[in-house]
Amino acid sequence: MKKQQGFTLIELIVVIVILGILAATALPKFSDLGADARAAKVNAIVGAMQSAAAMAHGSQLAQGLNAASSVTLEGGTVTVTMTNGYPTADGNGIGKAVDFTSYDISAAPKYATDSGHLNCAATYAASSGGAFPVITPSTAVADCK
Repeated sequence: MKKQQGFTLIELIVVIVILGILAATALPKFSDLGADARAAKVNAIVGAMQSAAAMAHGSQLAQGLNAASSVTLEGGTVTVTMTNGYPTADGNGIGKAVDFTSYDISAAPKYATDSGHLNCAATYAASSGGAFPVITPSTAVADCK
């Protein structure tokens, strides 16, 4: 009686079929990671806008300026326009306080993750009556697909 060395063709085909089935079931989970990445990018920009608005407000208070005076950040290299103690919603306000180089800012105050997904965005509403600005992320998952 001979000892078997290796696998038969049928065994190899069965293994390949099982791997194909596993790959087919796992592929949909990993094929749409782009939407998850864009949603995370929206959350990141919301945090950046909140931090920048708070820093600009703190700088304005520390410098003893009135609520409508512009402030300079980053060692005096960036001037941010302010309203009610917080950055304005345009490119000279929050647009200067936050680095938007990898975002689509064509529809400011709505800052989209990219030009192909304009509804996957965060919207910045300037301060009203001295309250903290309202920053609203897109909530629908379909917006980021």
